[in-house]
Amino acid sequence: MREAVGPDVDIIMENHSFLDVNTAIQLAEAVKPYNIFYFEEPNTPDPHTAERLSQRIKMPIASGERIYTRWQYEKYFATNSLQIAQPDMGTCGGFTEVKKICDMAYIYDVSIQVHACGSPISTAASLQMEAAIPNFVIHEHHQCNMVHSHIKLCKYDYQPVNGRFKVPDLPGLGQELSDFVLNDRESVELVTIDGNVQSWKMA
Repeated sequence: MREAVGPDVDIIMENHSFLDVNTAIQLAEAVKPYNIFYFEEPNTPDPHTAERLSQRIKMPIASGERIYTRWQYEKYFATNSLQIAQPDMGTCGGFTEVKKICDMAYIYDVSIQVHACGSPISTAASLQMEAAIPNFVIHEHHQCNMVHSHIKLCKYDYQPVNGRFKVPDLPGLGQELSDFVLNDRESVELVTIDGNVQSWKMA
């Protein structure tokens, strides 16, 4: 990948917490020559293992989609175990809690990449938050946001142009549910197991 994009493109290595501590350290050592922008979720988030990883890994470490409150984040900030925090607007308590997490991160010189792996509403909310903080570093653009079944959930389709997003300037978040969601619910088939909704798909 480094050969394909050249030296001027940042590469983020997303590990999704699949490795244990020792393997994460070995992998980080192996990819040092490729100038990785940051190593995302090297292992399952834990303040104790995060401190050990930060002492051994010679590249910025990011984590956050499995860390939920400012009290949980504070343990990582106090030991400088994270260089990029990734709070999720949907799981961390919305604007109020995420803004407090971002402000606390700023005290410790920790950058923010809001975790935005949800609907177009999540994208709009994340862009609004990132525009309001001084320690924003990069916006996450997940492949799910380019899938038609996702795009049709809302009125507006926010996509990057030449690698940059425009912050929504419409009222509220700058996003609204689409007529499809409000009026065509028969087109959505719920997938259930033992009577409990597990997921949904377009009929």
